[in-house]
Amino acid sequence: MVRMLAAFALAAAFLSGGCENMSSGQKGAVVGGAVGSGIGLVAGGSFGEVLGAGLIGGGLGYVAGSAAGK
Repeated sequence: MVRMLAAFALAAAFLSGGCENMSSGQKGAVVGGAVGSGIGLVAGGSFGEVLGAGLIGGGLGYVAGSAAGK
């Protein structure tokens, strides 16, 4: 479990570092998807639940990032 969380944190750091040329909405979608998937994994959800949480988090992150960018 610790290795999985460490790998997830490392992947999130790489994704966050690669956001230089993205709009605010795109950055929000990446962060929201990562956070949603991470929460689904920590909660012990099945693959479908984790995927759904990532999609919902990405959508909400895009909306929030777009609103913050305007």
